[in-house]
Amino acid sequence: MNLETSVTRVDDFAPDKAVHYRMSPDNLGCLAAGRPDVCSLANNHVLDFGRRGLVDTLEALSAAGIAFAGAGRDAEEAWRPVTVPAGSRGRGRVLVLACAAPTSGVPPDWAATATRPGVALLAPPWQADADTQADAILSRVAAARRPGDVVVVSIHWGSNWGYDVDDDQIRLAHGLVDGGVDVVHGHSSHHPRPVEIYRDSLVLYGCGDFIDDYEGITGHESYRDDLRPLYTVVVDASTGTLLDARLTLLRTRRLRLERAATGDAIWLAETLDRVSRPHATRVIRAPSGDLTLCPA
Repeated sequence: MNLETSVTRVDDFAPDKAVHYRMSPDNLGCLAAGRPDVCSLANNHVLDFGRRGLVDTLEALSAAGIAFAGAGRDAEEAWRPVTVPAGSRGRGRVLVLACAAPTSGVPPDWAATATRPGVALLAPPWQADADTQADAILSRVAAARRPGDVVVVSIHWGSNWGYDVDDDQIRLAHGLVDGGVDVVHGHSSHHPRPVEIYRDSLVLYGCGDFIDDYEGITGHESYRDDLRPLYTVVVDASTGTLLDARLTLLRTRRLRLERAATGDAIWLAETLDRVSRPHATRVIRAPSGDLTLCPA
């Protein structure tokens, strides 16, 4: 999951930001209850309370036994992929690398360096094109990958609203898949964005929000940000080939998640199907009520 908050008690509010997210380390049990394997920290809120707040976040997650990727005490840690045992008898692994793009609003000086804590931040488009960015990510994957690993790249990118996907995002996603990445887990938008099945691999251009403590953002009601999909993705453990992908639709109401109504599921299926068709992918509502993804 993308954990988009600081976990700290410090009051070092990041300057020149309108919104600051923070949770107390005492509340980490709420996160641990979901048993996350990896939390991506490469986003535009993990340093909302400065580098002290980031180090507190890393220490709190480690103490809770929750692995993280995408941020660290230096660039080496921030860019280091995390491995999760998977497959039959624990012989396989899932390799997760997390990073952020400047398009998601990550300030340039949040980038981790050899001597400074921060996030794994991609170079801005005017400094490196999508192919160069893909090569930089793939080189780090290659250094940690073993035969049979399933590779997930989690990227915080793009704006908060809208269904358009930048050409640079598409080129980056395709470049990653062409280089052997099995799932591109994209996030930043407050609502679900198009999905794509490209060369038997899944690309999520924007998962939308799932759990947060705010509701009713005004001015964007047409995007239905109250609808919160839970993504279930099944890949072949030996090849990484996508076998199944579906969305179980929930809705947030009064700061709680509940099953979405049939009408909500129909609306989201039709909407995601329409915006995903240009990416040669269909979104269909199954008899179970889940939304299933398939090639067009």
